[in-house]
Amino acid sequence: MTGDSPLAGVRVLDLTRLLPGPFATQQLADLGADVIKIEDLAAGDYANADVRSLINRGKRAVRLDLKHPQGLAVLMRLARGADALVEGFRPGVMKRLGADYAAVAAINPRIVYCSISGFGQDGPLAQMPAHDINYIALAGVAD
Repeated sequence: MTGDSPLAGVRVLDLTRLLPGPFATQQLADLGADVIKIEDLAAGDYANADVRSLINRGKRAVRLDLKHPQGLAVLMRLARGADALVEGFRPGVMKRLGADYAAVAAINPRIVYCSISGFGQDGPLAQMPAHDINYIALAGVAD
């Protein structure tokens, strides 16, 4: 990308997995953002290899154990200089890890913090896992 790209100079931390989050951050990378894909040490992003190569093209990657203080410290150092953070964990996970919006905004008040979840951050279905098949079944489309 050139310096003329719409998002040149924008740094995004991508803590998403599977398809919706990585696809969203891929669009940001396509527009010139510097996207850093952060994956755990074990599973990483467990989408199949073809999907992974398609939606992670042009992104840099780092593997961190966010349950370990050193891994969290690296994430917070990266967040200090980031413009946006996109995460796709179930509601409450980032808070348990010590990297929720309040913690990140305390070190970088200008960060845009995006939490992607299937059924929102609160409410009766918030903790349910969700993918396309769940939505169409719940809506009755699969009937």
